[in-house]
Amino acid sequence: MPPEPNTFVADLIRWYLLHKRDLPWRGTHDPYKIWLSEIILQQTRVDQGLPYYIKFVERYPTVEALAFAPQEEVLRLWQGLGYYSRARNLHQCAKFITDCLNGKFPKLYSQLIKLKGIGPYTAAAIASIAFGEKVPVIDGNVFRVFSRILGIKLNIAESGSRKVFFDGAKELMQGQDPEIFNQAIMEFGALCCLPKKPKCEECVVQSSCYAFAHNQQKSLPLKEKQVKVRDRYFNYLVFYAGNKVLAHKRISGDIWEGLYDFYNIETTRLLAAKSILAKLPTQISKKITLISVSPDYKHILTHQRIYARFFTIEINDLNFAELVIKNFSLQSFSRHSLQGIPKPRLIDRFLVDEKIYIT
Repeated sequence: MPPEPNTFVADLIRWYLLHKRDLPWRGTHDPYKIWLSEIILQQTRVDQGLPYYIKFVERYPTVEALAFAPQEEVLRLWQGLGYYSRARNLHQCAKFITDCLNGKFPKLYSQLIKLKGIGPYTAAAIASIAFGEKVPVIDGNVFRVFSRILGIKLNIAESGSRKVFFDGAKELMQGQDPEIFNQAIMEFGALCCLPKKPKCEECVVQSSCYAFAHNQQKSLPLKEKQVKVRDRYFNYLVFYAGNKVLAHKRISGDIWEGLYDFYNIETTRLLAAKSILAKLPTQISKKITLISVSPDYKHILTHQRIYARFFTIEINDLNFAELVIKNFSLQSFSRHSLQGIPKPRLIDRFLVDEKIYIT
């Protein structure tokens, strides 16, 4: 039997008050800091996201400070977190709040959800924690806790399922402090009702948990959605012109928009040196020297597996370098300045491995 709603909620809140982690965004009702923490923690573990949150708050203590920052600086600070559209949306949203809303966040869920990069979960977190609106957060933790405890067998990958969980959570939170209720459910999912190895022996509602009683912890929540992953093969040409390195800025609409990498020839498989040089115009291939070929790199994204090989190339005629820069839309950087521009993690790994940075 499922637990009585009042007992279920009371037990979870009691557990939360005893076991909650001491995190810097807890105990604040500043919507900026709540928003920042939620955006950083999307697709990111707390232990990975915490240093980024601290860096952002130190560098940009207010939404106005973030709005006035150059986008490249924001992307550089974000480097390593991945999903760079989050950082771009974060910056654009900060600009909108500063320029159009006088630096004030909307107080209602229905208004917050209209802002760029703020979805239902983040809007609910800000509205409930910063402004006390009784609106539940529905994330992976909440799906998992309610599915297991209440025995809800809906496919959470289907959009219609979210409304069932939302309506059920909203009913449960009536008469509760929405800030405490939401954080209790999320924390319980993060610390106790874990995806693969739930701590059932420590669970405060174990005696009336449907999944525990029926040994269905592994099968709940139901999630039947296949993510199509495609393989891509990047052959990077790392051009050197004297003590300068030539890099390329990714264009609008790209997954790495605004970040820098090297001139890339994408193929259906990684190429050998002879094959990659043959793809260059003759007037360029005659005036360069291949210095080295890197080991192969593998970089996994949500929908892509990227295989990369880096070809380090010296331009023999420095006057000729301008033609390479123009033909391949490159920019020239010293090794020191290269460290300060935003780059995908894949590029940063190569630069570190090859000791190209000057520290």
